[in-house]
Amino acid sequence: MTTHTVETATAADEAAVFAVLTLAFSSDPATRWTWPDPKAYLAAFPHFAKAFGGAAFGAGGAHRIGSAGAALWLPPGVGSDEAAIGALMQRTADAQTATDGPQIMQQMARYHPREPHWYLPLIGIDPAHQGKGLGGILMRHATDICDRDGALAYLESSNLRNVPLYQRHGFEILGTIQVGGSPTITPMLRKPRRR
Repeated sequence: MTTHTVETATAADEAAVFAVLTLAFSSDPATRWTWPDPKAYLAAFPHFAKAFGGAAFGAGGAHRIGSAGAALWLPPGVGSDEAAIGALMQRTADAQTATDGPQIMQQMARYHPREPHWYLPLIGIDPAHQGKGLGGILMRHATDICDRDGALAYLESSNLRNVPLYQRHGFEILGTIQVGGSPTITPMLRKPRRR
């Protein structure tokens, strides 16, 4: 049986992690609604990943399993680069996303916990390695840290197929986010578990 070790990714690993995430999100409903054109998606997504979750690298929240999967977690007090996300969306997003996107972001902000929490902007497995339990290994690694520290964890699932995975790891659905023709996004919260 092969063991899969979760490693902390550093700034030197950024390009490799963004490559894995770009492959992983290539069929994600919300991401491809934002960039339906493949060329636009491939050009924009690595920049989006950096703005959305890149702060994880300097905060110890970037995790990877070799080149097969990665997760970018932002610890309490660390946020996404909202200005860079907004500018990127204005320059690159599909016209419908540019119209509905700001309303989606407002809904997302309403669900974000006000208490200190770990936030998961991005988690993904290279499609060549999906179905091997790697997403669960990455989730367990992070939720163990949250349990150890007694911290909340929060995410928005941009793919309804992934909601059961998050539920198995203790996340509960808070509601749904949907505007116009956008796919449904599911905000989810996990309370720490006592050991």
